[in-house]
Amino acid sequence: MTKKDCFGILDKVFPLGDKGLREITPGCFQCPERTPCLKAALCTREGLEMKAEILERAAATGMVSRLQRWSQKKELHRLMKDQGKKKK
Repeated sequence: MTKKDCFGILDKVFPLGDKGLREITPGCFQCPERTPCLKAALCTREGLEMKAEILERAAATGMVSRLQRWSQKKELHRLMKDQGKKKK
């Protein structure tokens, strides 16, 4: 089975809505590949940047929360760096 042209493209399968929140497009609900497609989109550079933005907005209260957030941000930046190396 061939993948659709939109497979794994964050701005096509999980675009920003009118209110600035990401929404799944109505056409994706009937697609049998929606779960792997969304997972693939979140593993792209754009998806990793979106996760980093979410971490920036999250409130970190207490030392443990700050360390967890720092660790997650570090992991995301490492993944983005690894993706940059793969493209070259």
